[in-house]
Amino acid sequence: MSGRLSLSEGDSDDAMEKDDTELELEKLVFGDNTGFHERLKSHRSEPTALENSGEAWGKQEQPGDLLEKGMEDIDDADLFFLDSKPSAMNIPDLLPTATSDEAGAQSDGGDPPAWVDSDDERIVVSLASNPRLRKLRTSETEDLVNGKEYTKRLRRQFEQLCPVPEWANPSAAKKRAHRKRRKFLNSSDSSDVNLSADEISIDSDDLSTQPLAKLLQNATSLTQPAPTASTSRRKLRPEVIDIHRLKDVGTAQLSSIASLQFHHTHPLLLSSGPSSTITLHHISPHPPNPNPILTTLHLRSTPLTTSLFHPPSGNRIFFSGRRRYFHIWDLESGKVEKISRIIGHGENQRSMERFKLSPCGRWMGLVGSSRKGGGTINILDANTSQWVAEVRVEGKGGVADFEWWGSGEGMVVIGKGGEAVEWDGREKRVVARWIDEGAVGTTVVALGGHDAGPKPLGGDRWIAVGSSSGIVNVYDRRKWTNASSVPERPKPVRAFDQLTTPTSHLQFSPDGQVLCMASRWKRDALRLVYLPSCTVYRNWPTSSTPLGRITSVAWAPSGGMLAVGNEQGKISLWEVRG
Repeated sequence: MSGRLSLSEGDSDDAMEKDDTELELEKLVFGDNTGFHERLKSHRSEPTALENSGEAWGKQEQPGDLLEKGMEDIDDADLFFLDSKPSAMNIPDLLPTATSDEAGAQSDGGDPPAWVDSDDERIVVSLASNPRLRKLRTSETEDLVNGKEYTKRLRRQFEQLCPVPEWANPSAAKKRAHRKRRKFLNSSDSSDVNLSADEISIDSDDLSTQPLAKLLQNATSLTQPAPTASTSRRKLRPEVIDIHRLKDVGTAQLSSIASLQFHHTHPLLLSSGPSSTITLHHISPHPPNPNPILTTLHLRSTPLTTSLFHPPSGNRIFFSGRRRYFHIWDLESGKVEKISRIIGHGENQRSMERFKLSPCGRWMGLVGSSRKGGGTINILDANTSQWVAEVRVEGKGGVADFEWWGSGEGMVVIGKGGEAVEWDGREKRVVARWIDEGAVGTTVVALGGHDAGPKPLGGDRWIAVGSSSGIVNVYDRRKWTNASSVPERPKPVRAFDQLTTPTSHLQFSPDGQVLCMASRWKRDALRLVYLPSCTVYRNWPTSSTPLGRITSVAWAPSGGMLAVGNEQGKISLWEVRG
């Protein structure tokens, strides 16, 4: 007590010495240097995982050596390790062995994983104790699996619930596309066209297909020329038409039918649409397989707007969509050529989706981009694809539509404001201008009655102009003997008001006796007009005629067939008998 009192009073600054009892307590609680070294030496009698690893200890130096050398130059990774050794029970005996199916799945030749965790084999997961994991078991008695097996079963369960998408499995996507094409072309295996689905399917990547001669080698009926209007000319009756429905052309396609045209010499029908597919149909409406599909050409990511045979032989097909390029399919060689630009005039041709070929086959007209001061038509050489001339029309909105003269030596171009120009390709200039009567948003123009009109203006007798109000004006050009005789505001022979929505299609029959006018903005909006009396046929179409929303029409070269395509992808075929 007195010693403690003396310390508290500050009589002496010296610390008290520890007795033996206090030193013994410190040794038991905190240990000492001698005991630490003795325990290290005794611990070395049992091998450790770190001792067995040559990578961790390098040359397997003893801890005593490390203490003698000092720990300044030793990496931290060599001083510590994680003891992840499995538990004392014999886990490998409890884990299931891989079945033959699982072993085959592991050696299926797939891509190796980007990273493998070695600890997965040491992890043990109980499947029976967790209700959510019991569905991963292969049998009711199964319980413990390692981490690698657990990961594989989770992946298998996920793939069952969420199958691999087509974009991640190219082989499956190709097979599915092949099945769709086979279903779409199920009518092509007829006796007339002896081709399999593999032979008629076209790969769009190489842009080539089979020559037409090879496609027609087993179809003798296709090699015979189709009858033309000159060889089978007949006189139709006014007011009542004798028309009969034939079997539909092919099956319903994958999109609407944006373009239709008959071949000039063979019984073929060309169709295309936003599905980026061109289809050639064999027009043979007789059983057992009427109107089969001959071949198709698919162009990836290019919704097609226009596709036409190259007159007069029809041995090439021009087709394009809303793109800065168009393609030419050579049917004789099977090659597809891409025309990507018009040198010197690319700024006026942002899209090549609207074009027409001259009847003589020499020229190709492309509707150019609209400007505030009007629009243009670029004329190309159909054989070389070189720019030849330009036709310009004034007025707001640009070009509404244009049509080649029957001789192919010129064209009539009409703007959306109703102003029409007659352009002579021989003189490369506009020879006449006139205005459509009562024009309200002109939409389409058509010429017909070849060789019955004025020769200086292409020889066409009839010209029809449609508008956004549905009114169709028909003019007789026989009074226009030359360019100077074209009146500024001619009077139409007849103005038809049967269509109540914008006129989208005007098509004269090859012999000039019938005008087909249609609107895609209303169901079954189609009428036939008999010329020259300009009377509308009252017996067809009827309220029960299944036309749908019409997107394209085409007359056969003989004038005896009319093809009508709609938004549902169906092509109906009608025979005009008289």
